[in-house]
Amino acid sequence: MKPLRRVSVSGIDLENKPVVATARTPCFCLPREGDRVTSSLRTRPLLAVPHLIVRHNMALPSDFLASLECLQPEQILSFLQIKERPDAWKSECFAIINEIKPVDLFCYLTARFGPPNGVQNWLRNDHSDNLIHWNWSLRYGSIFVDIQGGNYRTDVWLIGPLQLEADDCDDFIRQVKADFAAFGSGIAGARKALEPWHEFVNPYQRLRRSVSKLTEELRSLKLDEIADLPNVLDQEDQEGAQQRWEDAVGKCTLGFGLCFGIRSMLPVMAESFVNLIIFVLMKPEIKSDKRLKDEAFKRHIDIRVKTLSFNCNGFKHPIDYSNEICSRYHSVVNERNDLLHGNVDPKKLQFNEVFFQGTVPVFREYRSMWQRSLGVERQAVGVDRVFDEISVIEDFIAYVLSCLDDHTRPNIEYMLGRLELGLNTRDGRLGVLFSERLVDSKAAHPKKYKA
Repeated sequence: MKPLRRVSVSGIDLENKPVVATARTPCFCLPREGDRVTSSLRTRPLLAVPHLIVRHNMALPSDFLASLECLQPEQILSFLQIKERPDAWKSECFAIINEIKPVDLFCYLTARFGPPNGVQNWLRNDHSDNLIHWNWSLRYGSIFVDIQGGNYRTDVWLIGPLQLEADDCDDFIRQVKADFAAFGSGIAGARKALEPWHEFVNPYQRLRRSVSKLTEELRSLKLDEIADLPNVLDQEDQEGAQQRWEDAVGKCTLGFGLCFGIRSMLPVMAESFVNLIIFVLMKPEIKSDKRLKDEAFKRHIDIRVKTLSFNCNGFKHPIDYSNEICSRYHSVVNERNDLLHGNVDPKKLQFNEVFFQGTVPVFREYRSMWQRSLGVERQAVGVDRVFDEISVIEDFIAYVLSCLDDHTRPNIEYMLGRLELGLNTRDGRLGVLFSERLVDSKAAHPKKYKA
C-alpha cells in the first residue's frame, strides 16, 4: 500500500483565506541564498537567524534549540500557503523514543513555548484516541520545525534549506537535556498540572479472553463426535480403525487439557469479576480504612458476594445468594476446588465397579476399550460438563449485574469489557484511558518540495 500524503487541512480553506502578515506575526519569507540577516530574532519581519548564511545544505546548528521561536496560527497558515517552494527545500525527520522521556519533552516545550500550537493540535479530537496527541510548530530562521507526540515516538520534522547529518538527532537531544535547568521551575509546574495515571490489566477481562480462546479451540475439536470408538479387532478395515483411534487420541489429549484449563479458570474468572466490582464500587469509608478494605477482599467468595450491597455503592437491592443461580455457581466453585487441588474423593472419582475372588476379577459389567481408556479421562476432566459450567458462570455474572442500579450498571459493564484500565494515583479515580485499537502511522514527505 502506498503511503498517504497529506495535501490539505480539513476545515481550513488555505486557498481562499489569505493571511496578511503584520509586524507582530511575520510570515514565512524565502531568503535568497547568500543573504546575511542581522536583525533581532524578536523584532525581525522575516524568518531568519542572526549571522546565518542561508545555504542549501546545513547540519543542525549549535544554536538551533536556543533560537527556536513559537509560531502564531497566522504564521503556520502562511507557511502552508506557500505554493512554490525552492528545490533546495527538504523535509527531514528524526524520531525520539525514550532518549528523552515524552513527558519530560512535553513539559519542557510547555514551559518554554506555552501550550501546543501545531496544526495537529487544532485537528485532534477531544479524547485520547488520536494518532498525534500534541504538536508544536516552531521556526528556526526560514526552517519550519514541527514536533509531534504520538503513541510510540516523538517525530521532529524540519522543513526548509537544510540536510541533517547522522548525529543531529543526538545533538538535538543533548541540547534539550542541557536546557532543562534553565526552565526547571516551569517544567515542574507543567508536570504538576498533569494528572498522574497508572495503567493496569483488568484481571477479569484477561481471564475471560483466555477462557473464550480455550473454549473456541475446544469446540473446534468436536469431541462430541468421538464420544466412543469401536474395538479395532471387530472391524474389517483394522488399519483404518487403528488410524481413527490414533487421531482420536491426539484430539482427546489436547481437548482434555483445554477442558481442565477452562474448568479451572471459570470460578477464578467469576471471582475476579466480584473483586473488580468491589474495587470499583467500594464505599469511601471502607476504602479509606486499610484493614476494612483488605478484609473485604480476603473473605470467602460466598461472603464477598453476599456483602456486595453492604460494602459497595450502586446496588439497588442485595444479592440473594440462596437463589438457584448462586447455588449452581457455588457448586461450580466446589467442583473447581476438587479439580485444582487434586482432592481425593473416591465416590466423586468413581468410574467402574468390579469384584474379586482372590486375584480373579469379576466385572459388574463389561466396558469397551474406549470406556476403559479415553472414556475414563473424559469423565475425569468433565468434558461433558464444561459447557454447562460456562453457562452457570455467565448466568451468575448477569445476575449480579442485574442487582446494580441503572446509573451504575452501564459504567461497570463498559469497564468489565476492557482489558486495560487506568487509576488516577492522585485522587483514586478509575477510567478507560485508550482505545483497544493499536495504530501506528508516519507521514510520508518527499525529500524535496516541488511546486
